[in-house]
Amino acid sequence: MAKNFVAELKWRGMLHDAMPGTEEHLLEGMRAAYVGIDPTADSLHIGHLVGVMMLRHFQLAGHKPFALVGGATGMIGDPSGKSAERNLLDEPTLRHNQEAIKEQLARFLDFTSDAPNAAILVNNYDWMKDFSFLEFIRDVGKHITVNYMMAKDSVKKRLSSDAKEGMSFTEFTYQLVQGYDFLHLYRAHDCTLQMGGSDQWGNITTGTELIRRIGGGKGYALTCPLITKADGTKFGKTEGGNIWLDAERTSPYKFYQYWLNTSDEDAEKYIKIFTFLTQEEIENLVAAHKEAPHMRQLQKKLAEEVTVMVHSQEDLDNAIKASNILFGKSTSNDLKQLNEKTFLDVFDGVPQAEVPMAELEAGLDMIGALAAKTGFLGSNGEARRELKQNSIAVNREKVKEDYTITKEDLINNKFVLLQRGKKNYFILVAV
Repeated sequence: MAKNFVAELKWRGMLHDAMPGTEEHLLEGMRAAYVGIDPTADSLHIGHLVGVMMLRHFQLAGHKPFALVGGATGMIGDPSGKSAERNLLDEPTLRHNQEAIKEQLARFLDFTSDAPNAAILVNNYDWMKDFSFLEFIRDVGKHITVNYMMAKDSVKKRLSSDAKEGMSFTEFTYQLVQGYDFLHLYRAHDCTLQMGGSDQWGNITTGTELIRRIGGGKGYALTCPLITKADGTKFGKTEGGNIWLDAERTSPYKFYQYWLNTSDEDAEKYIKIFTFLTQEEIENLVAAHKEAPHMRQLQKKLAEEVTVMVHSQEDLDNAIKASNILFGKSTSNDLKQLNEKTFLDVFDGVPQAEVPMAELEAGLDMIGALAAKTGFLGSNGEARRELKQNSIAVNREKVKEDYTITKEDLINNKFVLLQRGKKNYFILVAV
């Protein structure tokens, strides 16, 4: 084998637990492993990235990765880590989500080559949809005792006196359905390893138990730590919600900013988990960062690597340009190159006022733009004073009182950026 997969995960801080014998099993030859992905949206978010990176390292080590889209399990919801049941999806939505997810996974995994370890995408809905309830409880349910299922942490938590609501029978059976997936992949594809977050250990070991009791074989389990942030807030979330891999949901600029803004402590941990840089490259970066933390070399390298991996070099270049708009010396030309989503992300929270397009066609005078029409400044007198002091800019270019704002100034045929001094911004929106 080209590489020791378990050793690679260890130094990267990506190994939480593994069943005894897993490392030796993988060193004997090419193996197949899977990670389950919940298809409740038509995009992955960065919370999914650790599992995807594990599959990528697995493939790089010469093994065969399976990405399992949980169409069936997505219909009932996993109780682990959740305090409530999730919404159930219909089949067309599931199929749409599956295709969108596969497209994103193809940036990480090789699905298309004729290599023996090319990745495969499967959906558990395909083998669960024709399984009748009676068949399932007869062929699968009778092999696992309720005592065994009750002993799992994910079940215990939901049945404890602290839990706000109980657990439905649907959710209770989740571990059996997930366990059956492992048995199915073991039988159909000789898949001997399931990987996931540490909260999945109970569900994964139910699968190894089914492989032992029904399949008469041996399955292995391997988990990675749940990613946390040093300050205790949730990884992968902002006030605006999840950080998605889909550029329509989270712009590459916002994506880049998320990684750029990580703390020193987190950046040192994340650069091992979310990039493919070598141990030596990372050690050199960490040493350089410790000598000059204010340069934020770790954060910059992390943000660059992950943005190119998920999006593209061009998206990274644009994200850096957009970042420089707030902090660097940018021009009106730089502003005009931003698409609408990125422009609004860069100037998130900046006050706005609507101006009829007809007024821009006729030409809007600066006093009107600053005070009378918008209220950006308190009065016409204040507007005149600021213009005389040369502290007003339109789209980053300094202007005097005689300047007229026209349609030519519009960014994306919609916005004009006004600025007083270095940090006071205001947006005119043409309607």
